[in-house]
Amino acid sequence: MLNNQDLPSVAIVILNWNGRAFLEKFLPSVLASTYINKRVIVADNASTDDSISFLQQYFPEVELLKNTVNEGFAKGYNTALKQVKSDYYILLNSDVEVTPDWIEPVIALMESDHSIGACQPKLLSYNHKREFEYAGASGGWLDAYGYPFSRGRIFDIVEEDKGQYDNAQPCFWASGAALFVKAELYHSIGGLDEYFFAHQEEIDFCWRMQLAGYKIYVQPASVVYHVGGGTLPKENNLKVFLNFRNNLIMMAKNFTLFETFWKIPFRMLLDNVAAAKGLLGGNPGYFIAIQRGHVHFLRWIFTKKRRQFFPIRKNSRLSGWYGGSAVWQHFVKKKTTFSEIVAGK
Repeated sequence: MLNNQDLPSVAIVILNWNGRAFLEKFLPSVLASTYINKRVIVADNASTDDSISFLQQYFPEVELLKNTVNEGFAKGYNTALKQVKSDYYILLNSDVEVTPDWIEPVIALMESDHSIGACQPKLLSYNHKREFEYAGASGGWLDAYGYPFSRGRIFDIVEEDKGQYDNAQPCFWASGAALFVKAELYHSIGGLDEYFFAHQEEIDFCWRMQLAGYKIYVQPASVVYHVGGGTLPKENNLKVFLNFRNNLIMMAKNFTLFETFWKIPFRMLLDNVAAAKGLLGGNPGYFIAIQRGHVHFLRWIFTKKRRQFFPIRKNSRLSGWYGGSAVWQHFVKKKTTFSEIVAGK
């Protein structure tokens, strides 16, 4: 472990939008973090509640950055982090309760291997503390057709944490709910893709980082508890739209041209199967959200957006990559745990 005098500087940056209740509930745990060389910053995304006045009155020790408009998760963080100098950033959701020593194990791991660009702690559910949490669990993975899953979460099925994924190891993506990243690298990689607004931008970011030759890790010795769905509920049609649109954009940006030509049409076919299932199940809003996602993806294809983000390809071997279909394994073969799908991991 590092001596106190050698500790890198860490900036914990919480992006807030109308999250006064979460700040009141969870900021005390963040401020109680035992890591010495830290700053706690709230970047407010033009909240219309009393978040700012509340912070100024009750948490004057917290630094405050104010965006004039709600720029979403991606641009909101890019705007804020341009104003923050630190060795490491921690992008932390406002609906996360941290444990006192959650920072030390991650920083020690990242300092031990300078090729690690980003890392996440183990995410457990705040409301069901023995279960993994949807948004990252114990390290994010991606299958061959762009479907994200995690050690501890397959689609909507979360596992009970029995210590089965307690080893630190490389993964494909680290959760944006509690994302540790080297500050200099954050900016050199280009930050989060602002076109995404929110949802899956951290997967795209980590994919680009891996292609540039860096590693993404999970360090389960660090534990946090995430409420999840704090800004947009899971069933929200805007969230459905963003997830389906952004996933296709992410694939188009980061797959090779050959993979793009055949995988994206196949993926859109699978999306339409899900849309039809939603429509037949009495959820026309879900159907419409997926179709909107496809239309906006095709619109993106014919703009200059894609040309701005071709990643540097120094690495073709990606950690946390499952070469098969998680959809086939889960929905057809009825496998419900990560270890069943990814044998030996």
